[in-house]
Amino acid sequence: MLTTTEILKKVRELEIKSKKITSDLFTGEYHSAFKGKGMSFKEVREYAAGDDIRFIDWNVSARFGHPFSKLFEEERELTVMLLVDISRSTLFGTTHARKRDIVTEIGAVLSFAAVNNGDKIGVIFYSDIVEKYIPPKKGKQHALYIVRELLTMEPKGKGTAMQPALRYFNNSTRQKSIAFVLSDLVDAGYGDALRIASRKHDIIGIKLYDQMDQVLPNAGLLQVQDAESGKTQWVDSGNAFVRHQYEQEFFRVTEYAVSHFKKAGCDLLHVRTGDDYVKVLQRFFLSRNR
Repeated sequence: MLTTTEILKKVRELEIKSKKITSDLFTGEYHSAFKGKGMSFKEVREYAAGDDIRFIDWNVSARFGHPFSKLFEEERELTVMLLVDISRSTLFGTTHARKRDIVTEIGAVLSFAAVNNGDKIGVIFYSDIVEKYIPPKKGKQHALYIVRELLTMEPKGKGTAMQPALRYFNNSTRQKSIAFVLSDLVDAGYGDALRIASRKHDIIGIKLYDQMDQVLPNAGLLQVQDAESGKTQWVDSGNAFVRHQYEQEFFRVTEYAVSHFKKAGCDLLHVRTGDDYVKVLQRFFLSRNR
């Protein structure tokens, strides 16, 4: 467990790092990637040449005997939600950092990007249960509180299940939000909940993985432990077939995520521990702007 002093020091480090990233890289890119997603009704006025006929208000037009158009304005303020997987499988990592550390950094960057743009940011922490809900709010103090929670949240649940978190998100958030799911997505059964939530919200998955999630090293007989169930077993990593099966399982889990996010019309980004997640986010924001 981190001491209070260590937590404050880490919060400060993440604040400095996040601010540098958001000011250097996401000025404008973050907001232009999402702005205009929400439109709110402003007023009706008499129809003018060139108005989109889809926005004619037929009730008002009938009452006055000539056409009136509905006017909309762009909702400048966004609500950003982070759905953060804090299950024990995210504590794995062999290169640079654990998956959980990268989740924390990306969560901090997105929190500061949101508050710097005057947007609200909220979080749902989950394992196989919803662990904690932080309602969306604005402001630097709120972002710092989120970073502190990202650093210190410990799961009570034993496994991973995104489905309850997506349902909770869909039921607790009234207005359309932009949601980032930060997880290693070693999970199943979330397809329907993802599809339902994506009808109302703009959902982006960020799948974290470690190179050893994909490739089992040739190191002879190994005793391995499942981080979530606690079960141990012996694995012969010297056996080429065992290593091949291990890699195939990684591809199966990845393909499951890719197909379900695609079916739901959601974006899915892949970030490997040790790689530059900033470049991945930047590429994504730029592709959205196009």
